[in-house]
Amino acid sequence: MATARAADRHGYHRFWMSEHHAMPGLSVASPPLMIARLTADTERIRLGAGGVMLPNHAPLVIAEQFGMLDALAPGRVDLGLGRAPGTDGATAAALRRGAGANDAFPQQVDELLGFLADDFPAGHPYSEVHAVPGPWQNAQNHAPAPQTHPQVWVLGSSPYSARLAARLGRPYAFALQFGDADITTAMRIYREDFTPSSVLDRPYSLVSVSTIVSDDAAEARREASTQAMAMLRMFKREPYTLLSPEEVAAYETTTNERAILDLYTNRAYAGTAETVAHRLEELQEQTAVDEVMTVLGTHSRGADERTVRLLAEHYGVPAQP
Repeated sequence: MATARAADRHGYHRFWMSEHHAMPGLSVASPPLMIARLTADTERIRLGAGGVMLPNHAPLVIAEQFGMLDALAPGRVDLGLGRAPGTDGATAAALRRGAGANDAFPQQVDELLGFLADDFPAGHPYSEVHAVPGPWQNAQNHAPAPQTHPQVWVLGSSPYSARLAARLGRPYAFALQFGDADITTAMRIYREDFTPSSVLDRPYSLVSVSTIVSDDAAEARREASTQAMAMLRMFKREPYTLLSPEEVAAYETTTNERAILDLYTNRAYAGTAETVAHRLEELQEQTAVDEVMTVLGTHSRGADERTVRLLAEHYGVPAQP
């Protein structure tokens, strides 16, 4: 919550939280619950799920939850949709109760959009099923239609998600923090295949990348190593836990483990505000995205708020009361 409040005060545009399960280093299992809490703690910033892993849920439930969130913070709610389980295989099985859950993702997204807009065609199995709150409830109560709606994004790191976002005419968020994903191909597909929709007349995209800023570049790199170690632990089928920089430095690695640690430490945009800002600007120029999002999450308390503050100060954005 402290990071969200800091981002709100320092003029950031969005604050997203992603759904993860059974991962000690990532505590958000329910983005809607956290967003509801943050509607009272923030005033200006957009709040969103980056994202909800839709195969873990019934689309009607997500439509109702985010309809309520938009009622709590009108015009400030984003709903990013992903298809990864957000956890390990055993936990995914416990959540989804069956194989092939990912295969139904496009259908689930279509259903969710239908519930949000209450516009299933006649004869559709859900044409008489209505998300509350939503347009149907307003009509039944002779109340004005909602003036705002959750902004729905498609999330991913592959051509699959790019094609779906293009077909739906929705904004597209590419997660670059996960690995050597081919963002160039994905963005080309999204832009070339984009079909204008009622909510978006041209492609609109975002790229996210791990970011850690400190006045001491070496300290930023040490913090980046905690994320890298969490990734290594996950590859070893151990819990995704953020160890301290000291624990990471003391860990005796194999050659392969050292390569993984170095890879993910180097992949993070870690350094002083000037250095990190330059890399973020280069990323924006290379990808031509409309927004760049910083992915936070380190071991040391206060490090995320420090990144938020130092980047804002670098760009001369004054803090709001």
